[in-house]
Amino acid sequence: MSKAVIFPGQGSQSIGMGKDLFENSTEVKQYFEQASEILKTDMAKLCFEENNQLNLTQYTQPAILLVSFSVFSLILPKIKDKIAFGLGHSLGEFSALCASGALDFGQAISLVSKRGYLMEESCREKSAGMMVVLGLEDGILEEFCEKKRNRGLKIWCANYNGDGQMVLAGSREDLSALEVEIKGLGAKRALMLPMSVASHCPILEGMREDFKVLLDEALRDSFSFPIISNVNAKPYRTKNQALELLAQQLVSPVLYKQSIRENDAGIDGFIECGGNVLKGLNKRLSQKETISLQTYAEIQDFLQKD
Repeated sequence: MSKAVIFPGQGSQSIGMGKDLFENSTEVKQYFEQASEILKTDMAKLCFEENNQLNLTQYTQPAILLVSFSVFSLILPKIKDKIAFGLGHSLGEFSALCASGALDFGQAISLVSKRGYLMEESCREKSAGMMVVLGLEDGILEEFCEKKRNRGLKIWCANYNGDGQMVLAGSREDLSALEVEIKGLGAKRALMLPMSVASHCPILEGMREDFKVLLDEALRDSFSFPIISNVNAKPYRTKNQALELLAQQLVSPVLYKQSIRENDAGIDGFIECGGNVLKGLNKRLSQKETISLQTYAEIQDFLQKD
């Protein structure tokens, strides 16, 4: 009975995330305290109380990794011999690497915070943004984006989330200006996302080498299970592979849809750690069950089942 452990990315954050885990588990409380010390930020306050910081990329990313890894650590004793592979959506790939042992928890928290900061800095002067588009085939959007780029606009396909669900990235002005035109192609919806970065597109090219240095310092050749790459939807399990693929991930689209479809044959289900966004996507991508674990009660129920 082999499982895939999967980890959500940016956009899955919400006030209150991880609160009952923190209140019910000494182990999780220690993870929060360790992350707080590393980042010089009260992570409990950041995650549990109303604030504006949780949606800033350099705080969002470590907060999501912290909660995802906390869930994983609580269920690990039950599943450690059953994990076929790990898979994350964008930032979630780093949570998967941490779960596999290729990143130490403390180093992972520091790394994704720096990743978020570099992303913000790369996009600060470029008025970057992202847009979700529903109801169009991939090929139509790919062709549309290419035509617009040939005319000097900055717009790329960034996240392949499912059939008829794509996220575009690029210039905020260009994306906003094209909203009506995209709907004219037959899209059911074209909506700007509340993000100030443009992930997984060439706008982040300038940070790639700096981030690669940070990756080289943090990664280690210690994978307890393979990770499916967002870049090519294929498994890897060495530091050298991770180094190249995670640097490339910054400027390449997230092939989430392809990753699920090309890798679910050898497993009998997915376990989503710390969110339920991917469970929603998986319903349209796989016949296999996705169990979503977020609360302490859900985790206890999972642990007690055969």
